[in-house]
Amino acid sequence: MSLNVESLVESPLAAPRPLRLIDDTGRAANPDEAGGLVLPDPATLLSLYRRMVVARRFDVQVTALTRQGRLATYPSALGQEACEIAAVAALGPEDWLFPTYRDSMALLTRGVPAEHILASFRGDWHSGYDQNAHRIAPQATPLATQALHAVGLATASKLKRDATVALTLLGDGATSEGDAHEAFNFAAVWQAPVVFVVQNNQFAISVPLDKQMRCRTIADKAIGYGMPGYFVDGNDVAAMYAVTSTAVQNARAGQGPTLIEGLTYRMEAHTNSDDPSRYRDAGDLEIWRRRDPITRLDTYLGEIGALSDAERADIRAEAEDLAADTRECMTRSAPVDPLELFEHVYATPRAALAEQRAFLAVELAEHAAASVAADTAESSTAQSGGTR
Repeated sequence: MSLNVESLVESPLAAPRPLRLIDDTGRAANPDEAGGLVLPDPATLLSLYRRMVVARRFDVQVTALTRQGRLATYPSALGQEACEIAAVAALGPEDWLFPTYRDSMALLTRGVPAEHILASFRGDWHSGYDQNAHRIAPQATPLATQALHAVGLATASKLKRDATVALTLLGDGATSEGDAHEAFNFAAVWQAPVVFVVQNNQFAISVPLDKQMRCRTIADKAIGYGMPGYFVDGNDVAAMYAVTSTAVQNARAGQGPTLIEGLTYRMEAHTNSDDPSRYRDAGDLEIWRRRDPITRLDTYLGEIGALSDAERADIRAEAEDLAADTRECMTRSAPVDPLELFEHVYATPRAALAEQRAFLAVELAEHAAASVAADTAESSTAQSGGTR
């Protein structure tokens, strides 16, 4: 019996239209598509636009560096800028972000330097940034584990009666994991101040969403947990920001968690080791290219007179400066200290580990002394004109 059994029965319920404020052509959407959402003011939209352009240039540059062999791997979020930037923009400085491995744009937008973001992808550190300083948990590679961590922090926030909100980013594939179910359920039962933003890019590596679940949308699952759920056009940064901001405000006010699904598309491969042509249609890629979140907002801002050619040039220059800085920092060799292997294993070092560290320290010192002696001998030989 094959384990790959596929049902031919389609869901009797038609999928709803996602909420949106700006349509694919860059014009204000009809009120019936907005679902009561209010379009953010032009200044806010211009800020979101700037952040998306800069984040995309960073993503494109890092993808190029990976193809050049400068990084071991990199999961691109090209095309998902609206979800990433809206999520971060909705948070306050006191809030915490729990990202996945694909959310480097979100880290960049929240202020993490490019070199620190890329440290893990280059193999320098598991997490190259100060989590407490940025209030960002380590980028999670195992699916959905960070969702439970977000609920834990949010619950602690509630018990301490502070105003901290936790927001976690998930992919559609992560919602098929048991950890996601546990996080949704615990958050709803405990009314934790947490926001779940699911970037539905429609593929869990090579598995399409319709082979992961039978319900109409991921947002529909919120009903079963007893929390609000929103199905949003994930390429409309205005709608994503409006919904996420409301969810964060509600969580801060003690109204519990919210599940937000942003319908988007992964334009690049899952990672640089993936070949998406084996499992998805190139025609779909072209359809989603015409729904580009940056082009859509550019058109809207231009038509209302909120984005000039001079501003576009200024934003592009900022993006290129970041790309240049990213290239430069990835050409520098990271300092390597083998003794760091022992620094963060246990809070209280164990005797066996201390013994191993001491043994390695002696070996490194002997190697360094031998290298100095060899260099000195070579220098003396060169100064004397060589040996006879």
